[in-house]
Amino acid sequence: MTMTTSERPSGLVAIDREMERQAADAIASVHQAGELAGRIAASLKATGKLLLLGMGGSHAVGRALEPLYRDHGIDAVALPLSEQLGQPLSIEGKTILVTSQSGESAEVLRWFSQTNGATPNTFGLTLEGSSFLARNAPSLVGVGGTEKAFAATRSLTISFALHLSILAALGDDPSAALYALEQPQSPDTTAALSALSNVRSIVTSGRRLQGLAEAIGLGLTELSRLPCFSLEGGQLRHGPMEMLGPSVGVVLFRAADATAGLVKAMAISASEAGSPVVVFDASGEAPIEGVSTIAFQPATGMSAIFSMLPVAQSFMIAFAAARVENAGTPVRSTKITRSE
Repeated sequence: MTMTTSERPSGLVAIDREMERQAADAIASVHQAGELAGRIAASLKATGKLLLLGMGGSHAVGRALEPLYRDHGIDAVALPLSEQLGQPLSIEGKTILVTSQSGESAEVLRWFSQTNGATPNTFGLTLEGSSFLARNAPSLVGVGGTEKAFAATRSLTISFALHLSILAALGDDPSAALYALEQPQSPDTTAALSALSNVRSIVTSGRRLQGLAEAIGLGLTELSRLPCFSLEGGQLRHGPMEMLGPSVGVVLFRAADATAGLVKAMAISASEAGSPVVVFDASGEAPIEGVSTIAFQPATGMSAIFSMLPVAQSFMIAFAAARVENAGTPVRSTKITRSE
């Protein structure tokens, strides 16, 4: 691992600024969503089907929300918007949520052009109230405006908060999730970062928290420029474990739900394969022997996401800062992707 001792890169300073206000902006976003969140919830109750469309971190948010909407009996599927453009699912009779923090990405523009404004049950989630998305679909708009820094942090948190407002309108009690935002936990990640000090790649994984794992895997790659990626726990089990070993780190996410035991089994298997393993753990169960545990109060669903997310964000930033001198400054990408 290459350690750097220079001043904090400007790209990470920009991310720091976003993260400093993300909790307050997220809480405010929930409280102001009101009427439109109710309309979206009514649409979901009427259609019983949900198609979540987005790119990058926005798609990861959709993946994280699939199980939470399914808990309400809603047939929820998250797809990358690029996949919907090339091999579309039917949009008829479904509620459609298009998520784009900028509201201006190339895929958003093309999809609305090709579908002639989509359907009466199409809604947007964005951070920019004057964006193309907000002008072309009734949209929940997060508080605080567009995220400026590269790599999604605040935009993820606010996108989750906008979904929390919809879930609340569907009948969920948002108090535990809001408490997680208001009273953030700060477990020590030093040992976990040390465990990954010599890896050349990371695979993140989860079960019900797979969407969160995908968001953090994306951020790790964007910031560290190492090949970090995500595989759902079962998919990791079916063959890709051949890649595991001392140079491949494994980061798992476990909450207090029925899949906690499967995550534990994967942690043990990955550790036995020689990979250094880190577990973000809100299961309330005993730490897993032989792995680095980052422990949280027992939580599930959105409260688990809001408990883990800021710590996982800080973790991915620290991992990258130890490897890349100008971490947070993209060299091949742009904040808003305007080409396909």
